[in-house]
Amino acid sequence: MAARKGVNVGSVPAGDFDYDRHGHGYAAHRQADPRIAEYVHRALGDARTVLNVGAGAGSYEPADRRVIAVEPSPVMRAQRPPHLLPAVDATAERLPFDARAFDAAMAMVTVHQWPDHATGLAELRRVTSGPVVVLTFDPEALSRLWLAEYAPEFMAAERRRMPAIGAICAALGGHCDVLPVPVPIDCSDGFAEAYYARPERFLDPAVRRAQSAWGFIDFAAGQRAVASLRADLESGRWDEKYRDLRTQPQFDGALRLVVGHPAD
Repeated sequence: MAARKGVNVGSVPAGDFDYDRHGHGYAAHRQADPRIAEYVHRALGDARTVLNVGAGAGSYEPADRRVIAVEPSPVMRAQRPPHLLPAVDATAERLPFDARAFDAAMAMVTVHQWPDHATGLAELRRVTSGPVVVLTFDPEALSRLWLAEYAPEFMAAERRRMPAIGAICAALGGHCDVLPVPVPIDCSDGFAEAYYARPERFLDPAVRRAQSAWGFIDFAAGQRAVASLRADLESGRWDEKYRDLRTQPQFDGALRLVVGHPAD
């Protein structure tokens, strides 16, 4: 695959969240869940070369294909495990690769952080000859999680940031498949819905730091949300309302896999 002149994004955050300041230890709580990974890897089809944009620490990269990762944050690039290739310092909106350089591309829970998701997705389509696989959340379904009761500001921030599923499909062109992805009860990827059955996890500041939306709400609002949840857990009120979730094997929430196929 041929590469164009590289892009140096410098020290200015490339997205809406500053991972250079707040991304330390992020990978400890955001590890690829193997059941979600099955959806992703199946959607990549028979691709042998894969581009992973907004790659972070490398979650969901398939081990049986050649993967080139793009990640603008040096803090996140440093958290990639040693068995993965180093990531390219670039952004989705300016990918340093030739047209159709990859068989497939992937963007895992990252498009909502791009300053211009439409341009970034068009770039993924430009450099990819086959499927573009986007793991994201449907902003219209975020309120399914009980956390909306305790942290409405968190959900409002997520809703503002998440591009509509239709907008993602439009930016990719061609035709799209949109697949709901159930979240398993012991999900190892610590986004908010991963803890639908484990509410106590939200009391851990390290868990919240690995969910970027907490950085978009007022500190006092976040503290009120945590205090309210703690009180309801201690009193038993949370379990009175949501105890069935404790044993529900999966949660059908907002997680979606969008698979964009080329027009030709």
